[in-house]
Amino acid sequence: MTVNGGVSFWYRQIGLPRRRDPLDGAVEADVCVVGGGFTGLWTAYYLKKADPALRVVVVEKEFAGFGASGRNGGWLSPAIAGAPRTYARARGAASVVALQEAMNAAVDEVIAVAADEGIDADIVKGGVLRVAHAPAQLARMRASMAEQRRWGGDAVTLSAREVTDRIDVAGALGGVYDPQAARVHPAKLVQGLAGAVARLGVTIYESTPVTAIEPGRARTPFGDVRARYVIRATEGFTAGISGERRTWLPMNSSMIATEPLPPETWRAIGWDGCELLGDEAHAYMYAQRTADGRIAIGGRGIPYRFGSRTDRRGRTQAWTVRELHAILAKMFPAAATARVDHAWCGVLGVPRDWCSSVDLDRSTGLGYAGGYVGHGVTTTNLAGRTLADLVTGADSGLVRLPWVGHHVRKWEPEPLRWLGVRGMYVAYRAADRAEEGTRVTTSPIARIADRVSGR
Repeated sequence: MTVNGGVSFWYRQIGLPRRRDPLDGAVEADVCVVGGGFTGLWTAYYLKKADPALRVVVVEKEFAGFGASGRNGGWLSPAIAGAPRTYARARGAASVVALQEAMNAAVDEVIAVAADEGIDADIVKGGVLRVAHAPAQLARMRASMAEQRRWGGDAVTLSAREVTDRIDVAGALGGVYDPQAARVHPAKLVQGLAGAVARLGVTIYESTPVTAIEPGRARTPFGDVRARYVIRATEGFTAGISGERRTWLPMNSSMIATEPLPPETWRAIGWDGCELLGDEAHAYMYAQRTADGRIAIGGRGIPYRFGSRTDRRGRTQAWTVRELHAILAKMFPAAATARVDHAWCGVLGVPRDWCSSVDLDRSTGLGYAGGYVGHGVTTTNLAGRTLADLVTGADSGLVRLPWVGHHVRKWEPEPLRWLGVRGMYVAYRAADRAEEGTRVTTSPIARIADRVSGR
């Protein structure tokens, strides 16, 4: 029987953490970080590493790692969130090359910190493989790879045979492989990081919702946290903060995990390198081979809930589970009869231009980072280090990266927001169907959806 919800499969494996105490009355600190996911925890970690005397507190509505940090696909990849050309237009091509170099280095930084802090998160640096199932996807993939290499990416093209030599993905016409990526167990990583942060002397208040963020103050029902700097690190849950309803759109993503597959199935599939796996469909999928021999695969279910609402316990729709299983069966016929052990979902933050940003206003002490559009496992580390440098005033290359101070307009009000997002994914699915034949160019339906969505 499939377990649906319960936060995520990753927490089903390790168990839900025992919650830390909530805030109990007003407190003062040098830095208050709102949000106990990867962004908030990395920020706190690097702040205390830079200056152990800083009083740093993290305030979290549920428990550290409750949101996307403990539900994602476990992709520690160097992909820049959004379109690099957006940053290039504002800051120049050289700035994007610097950002890509920083993202590449962030992959190794996460791996190194996990090793230094004794965090066993099932990390394997096997790279990421993206495959194409249609001529139009293949052309688009190669064009995308050429652009990525322009910014300093390390990806190379693979033939259909070279894809099969790595992973036997049925119907793959070719692929792109980037060695600078790793598989991780997200819940093990985020819980290990929370423990490391606490050992450094950071106080993490859990079960403590923040209702408003103001200069010098984070408001909660249990008392205010007063601090010189208040950092918003709420990603997909940002819409729940007063005044932030239209800042980032909470986009929903769903996953399933199979039962452990038998050795004969793995012999048929391959996947011995534990590469991350994605495709070039507009309604794309992402997957990993887990440490205990399952396939965890994800994609879009209901992409957006009216009014920027978010779920609480990760339950996804039955039709989404069937759709994800159908994708798995199509790509891996040898695993077509595998039982789905767990299904879940979570939200990620999407800015209006689909590009991440980091900022700190020193006059007000208010800062933030997020809008990772599904690339947060690595990007949060870079964001946390950047925020730490901004707070401490360090004159580093990180504070000059093009996403620092990047601002974009807010999303449209309802019902335009809901209609636009739902229409966008209807269009992308229609574009995927149109590209299933022999056409070698991207469907015009997708090009129109890209323009409307701001991607």
